[in-house]
Amino acid sequence: MDFPFAFGQKSSLLLIFFFHGIVFSFLLARKGILYKNKASKWLSFFLFLCALYISPYMLGYANWYSNKITREILFFVPFMQVLLIGPVIYFYTKTLLNNQFKIAKKDWIHFIPAILYLLYSLIVFITDKLILDEFYFYADGRDKDLANWYQIVGVISMSFYLIFSLKHYANYKKLVFEKVSFADSILFQWIQNFLIAFLSILILRVLLFILNPEWGEFGSQFWHYIVFSIVVFYISINGYANAVKMSFLGDINSESVAIFSESIIEEKPKQETINQKEIEFWKQKILQLIEKEKIYTNAKLTLSDVSKLLETTPKTISKSINSGFEMNFNDFINKFRIEAVKEKLEKGEHKKSTLLCIAFDCGFNSKATFNRAFKKSTGLSPKDYLQNMSS
Repeated sequence: MDFPFAFGQKSSLLLIFFFHGIVFSFLLARKGILYKNKASKWLSFFLFLCALYISPYMLGYANWYSNKITREILFFVPFMQVLLIGPVIYFYTKTLLNNQFKIAKKDWIHFIPAILYLLYSLIVFITDKLILDEFYFYADGRDKDLANWYQIVGVISMSFYLIFSLKHYANYKKLVFEKVSFADSILFQWIQNFLIAFLSILILRVLLFILNPEWGEFGSQFWHYIVFSIVVFYISINGYANAVKMSFLGDINSESVAIFSESIIEEKPKQETINQKEIEFWKQKILQLIEKEKIYTNAKLTLSDVSKLLETTPKTISKSINSGFEMNFNDFINKFRIEAVKEKLEKGEHKKSTLLCIAFDCGFNSKATFNRAFKKSTGLSPKDYLQNMSS
């Protein structure tokens, strides 16, 4: 009996990527269960779907379409869930940005197209195998997963959800800068890299549709699936590394994201009107509080903290800072931290302590955040600034 998998150059290469996707899907699922991390579970599901996505081509190049038994496995098992990948990306994005996010009843509408395709696949199987016992739907001898209409609808679906996810992240990023003084710590740069990586896959797919007149032919799409596999390889490695990193930063997740992401993403606060006179009043109150209490030294300072200290609403403080100082809350607080650092440097404290210790004393929570904020404020790196002071 011949081995049911023909190891050729193309099938073996795709097999490596398939195995890699399955392994990392398992690792992320395990991490998600152990740490009760929903984002890891969604990414695990995404990688599993990607592994299934390349399966028909991997198995096709391994001669499965040439054998009756294996051909029917490819025909009747819906490996390519292109209508499911988009929603999974979207919910992975939402869950990563808000570890308290739960799917509501209304969210299940996103899965209806994928469910309908599964029902269609079931009808095809029942008709061709159980009722007629001959190919009716498969009379053309072509795998339904590879049908032109299905692949095109899949690209449209994934593009739609990618745009949804990018808008969601952009909204999160903008409002985080308005609400916390440690925005860099919860920006989740990984999700942006993840979405851009997936965008490259869709662009490649569209270019293949446009530039390759034979894109519907099985053998003409090998390079698309190789590039797809490479991008998924990148996503799996970096996604797992991010999951490991977040498991060590659990305090940031629980104390920061859980507190703010619900109000940032889900809620639409009522509009409050505030005139110029009120802005000037609150500007002075904010400056007095900062000068007296030095609240910027609190590395976890939030807009809500300031509003409670001044006994007003976060919206009032936000509007006063945005309009009165023409800055977002994060940059506004970092400005005072930078000034405090510069004051300590002028007093020569860097001769008794490290630059990083000084930065932490002034409210910064990481070296990278301090360096970015310092250069943004002064146009110089901290080391260059010190050199200029001594010259």
